[in-house]
Amino acid sequence: MSERILVTGATGYVGARLLEALAARGAPVRGLARRPEALRARVVPGVEVVGGDVLRPETLPAALAEIGTAYYLIHSMGSAEPFEAKDRVAARHFGDAARAAGVRRIVYLGGLGDSAEVLSPHLRSRQQVGDILRASGVETLEFRASVVIGPGSLSFELVRALVERLPVMVMPRWVSVPAQPIAIDDVLAYLIAARDLPPGDSRVFEIGGADVVSYADLMREYAALRGLRRWMIPVPVLTPSLSSLWLGLVTPVYARIGRTLIESIVHATVVRDDAAEALFRIHPRGMRAAMAEALGAEARDLDATRWSDALSSSGAPRAWGGVRFGSRLADMRTAVAPVPPERAFAAVRRIGGRTGWYHADWLWTVRGWMDLLVGGTGMRRGRRDPDELRVGDGLDCWRVEVYEPGRRLRLVAEMKLPGRAWLEFEVAPHPEGSRVHQTAIFEPAGLAGLSYWYGVFPLHQVLFAGMLRGLVEAAAREERASGPAVP
Repeated sequence: MSERILVTGATGYVGARLLEALAARGAPVRGLARRPEALRARVVPGVEVVGGDVLRPETLPAALAEIGTAYYLIHSMGSAEPFEAKDRVAARHFGDAARAAGVRRIVYLGGLGDSAEVLSPHLRSRQQVGDILRASGVETLEFRASVVIGPGSLSFELVRALVERLPVMVMPRWVSVPAQPIAIDDVLAYLIAARDLPPGDSRVFEIGGADVVSYADLMREYAALRGLRRWMIPVPVLTPSLSSLWLGLVTPVYARIGRTLIESIVHATVVRDDAAEALFRIHPRGMRAAMAEALGAEARDLDATRWSDALSSSGAPRAWGGVRFGSRLADMRTAVAPVPPERAFAAVRRIGGRTGWYHADWLWTVRGWMDLLVGGTGMRRGRRDPDELRVGDGLDCWRVEVYEPGRRLRLVAEMKLPGRAWLEFEVAPHPEGSRVHQTAIFEPAGLAGLSYWYGVFPLHQVLFAGMLRGLVEAAAREERASGPAVP
C-alpha cells in the first residue's frame, strides 16, 4: 500500500517509534509536531515533517493533504491544566479536518478500562477521544491498551526507579490492581497492522500482553531480573496526592503526572474482548519477556525515545495572556579553556543527567524538589543519552531549544518560574585553546519576576560562576586523560 501516512504525536514515546518503524518499512510517512524543528532533528532521511497543532484547526488541512491513514497519538496527561476539555476539542478538530481532507482511516491508541465504571479523568478522556473520532464520520480503529512496557516508557521508568533506589518499599493498595501490560513492540505491531485491514466500520480493539499482573508483580519481576532483594510493606492508605509526591521524590515521574497515573491505576485494565486476538496474527509476549527486553535495551542505551522527551510531558506552553515582560536580564560569563573547541564543547553537551551541572549539584536537587511541590518537572527527568543531544530533548528541568554541534547549546527552562528563562553556551576558538561563553537569560513577568531574579541574584553569583569553572576544569581533565579529541 503506497498511500501517505500521517503520525501525530510524533515527538512522543509511541509516536516517534511508530514513525521510525513505518519509515524502515519504506512507507511514505509524514510526522506532525507543534515544533517541527524538534522533530526534524530526530527523524531519518525521507520522513516528511510538518508543523501543526490540533488545538489550532487552521494548521491541519496542510498536514492532512493526500493522507490515507492518520495515526492519532495525542493526549494531554502531562498538562498542568485540566485536560479533558482540551482533549475533546483537539479530537473534534482533528476528526473534522480528516473528514474534509478525505482521510480513509484514523488509527487511535487509547486506554483500557470498563466504561461502565466511574473511570479516572485520564481513562475517561482517552475513551471520549475515541468516541469523538468515530463520530467524525472517518473510519476509526481504536486500540485500548493497559500498561506499556519498553525502554524509556513511563511505567518501566517508574518501576525501574522504585526498585533500584528503594530496598524497602511501602505498597499502597493501587499497586495490587490487575492490569495487562503489553510490550511496546507489540503495540507497534498492532498499530502497523491496522493500516492494512480492508475498509469497514469503525471498531474498538482491546489489546494486552499474555499475563494479567499488577504493578507489584512488575516490581518483583524487575527485582528478580536484576538480582535485587527488595522488601515490600503494604500500607492501608496512601492517597493519589501523597503517592504522587512520593513518586516525584524517588522516580522521574513528576508529581502531577504521578497523580494522574495513580488515579488511573486504581482501575483494573484488562482485556475483556478478544476480537484483536482473533483478527490480527499477533501474539503478544508476557510480562517476563517484556520486562527482560526493556531491561536489556536499557543496558545497551537503546532507549531511542522516552516518555519525558515528548514535548507535552512538561505541560502545555504557558499562556501569559496580557502579561507584559520586562527587559531581559542576563548573567554573562566567559572563560578560556586550555583545550581545543571540540573538547570544550564535549563538556558542554554532556551537561546534566548523570554528569551533573559541574558545581553545587545539591542546589539543583533542592531546586528540583521545590519545583515538584508546585507541580513542575523537577530534576529527575535526566537526559536521553549521556553524550549526545538533539533539539527537543528533555534535560533535567530544561529542554534543548538550539543545538549546533561543536559550537552552541541553548536550553529553555521548563521549571515553574515567574517568567521565561534560558541557559546558553557558546564555544569558539581562542589563541590559548577555546573561549567558552555562558549566558543565563531571564525574561521576568511583572513585579513577581523581577523580585525572583533579584532575590536569587546572590545565589546565581555562586552557582553560575562555579558551573562555568567546573565545566572548563572537566574539559581540561578529559584532555589530559584522553589525549586529542575527535571532532
